[in-house]
Amino acid sequence: MTAIFVSVVGVLGTVMGAALTAFVAARTEQRRERSQDRVQLNDLRVEHQRWRRERRQAAYLSFLEALGTADRDNQAFFRELRAERAPVPLDETRIAAIRLKFKDAESAGLVVTLEGPQAVAEAAQNLVDQLSSLVQDVREYAEAVAANSLGNGGDNVHEAGMGFIAERKAFLGLARDVLDDVAKHVQMLPETQLRD
Repeated sequence: MTAIFVSVVGVLGTVMGAALTAFVAARTEQRRERSQDRVQLNDLRVEHQRWRRERRQAAYLSFLEALGTADRDNQAFFRELRAERAPVPLDETRIAAIRLKFKDAESAGLVVTLEGPQAVAEAAQNLVDQLSSLVQDVREYAEAVAANSLGNGGDNVHEAGMGFIAERKAFLGLARDVLDDVAKHVQMLPETQLRD
């Protein structure tokens, strides 16, 4: 009887040991799976933020290039008008070309608005508005040169140009902050959580 009792206790001990080992192994496997899920989620988050940053950067760069092209042509036209000593006929073709480049910049600004965030979208719209004012002031100056009636001598153009420069600096600062801010949105998991 004692031998049977010892055998039963031995079998129960073995069964309980196996059950306990299986339980511990299952918990360890669950922890490992949760840890892998967290790592994969974090990797996905990082990749999404990287993708978002690249799209924004491309949109911002395209916008600034389009603005620069329109602004350079507008400035060149204004300088040519200021260099003239006699009235010159209004160059509608040149004005239309500048206006077309402005429209390209405006379209690139819409992409910036889509990519966001809101603060950068607003700064982009302010920059487009300022360039529109600058283009309009140069057109009015060209009309005044053609009519030989230079009232303010281009002061409005200068003021609009300074406003454009200020808005461009504001946009650049916001865009740079947004592009640098990606790291704040990506939450890196602490090493202890990754090991669990």
